[in-house]
Amino acid sequence: MRWTVHSERDLYRDQWVHVAAADVELPDGRRLDHRIVRTAAPGAGIVVVSDRRVLLLWRHRFITDSYAWEIPHGSIRPGEDPAAAAAREAEEETGWRPEGPIRPLVYSQPSPGLMTSEHHIFRADSARYICTPRDAFESDRVEWVPIDEIRNLIDKRHIVAGTTLVALLYLLSEGG
Repeated sequence: MRWTVHSERDLYRDQWVHVAAADVELPDGRRLDHRIVRTAAPGAGIVVVSDRRVLLLWRHRFITDSYAWEIPHGSIRPGEDPAAAAAREAEEETGWRPEGPIRPLVYSQPSPGLMTSEHHIFRADSARYICTPRDAFESDRVEWVPIDEIRNLIDKRHIVAGTTLVALLYLLSEGG
């Protein structure tokens, strides 16, 4: 059932995010003042697998004041191919350059009832160490985590970020 948008007004806008309020009408005739968060660019991430291990970053997220494992992920630059963006993010955040074919793994809209964010997630089956991470501020450490430990890390809430969860659960559903 499609909602009707009667109007929209800006609440906040900067280089990363645009927050708006929309006057929407539900199919039953009720009206709501609904919030919309528009992100500036789509995101790209990558699951790099080698020897039944996955390349992950141990990150602190100040918003939730929590630590957890995440896949390399970031914004796609204007005109940049999503797969190239995913590979670039991996190299900048981990120091490892994905090699071989980089193929689509899964596409996700993390919260389509609130935001326009879309994430293109890829998979690579090898990587070569290039240098220390250029964006060393991204994580406390970078490690190759055994695929067999992923489920346990999720259960212990050591993997909680939505995009990482979707990507790794999809990987597990494929048999790793």
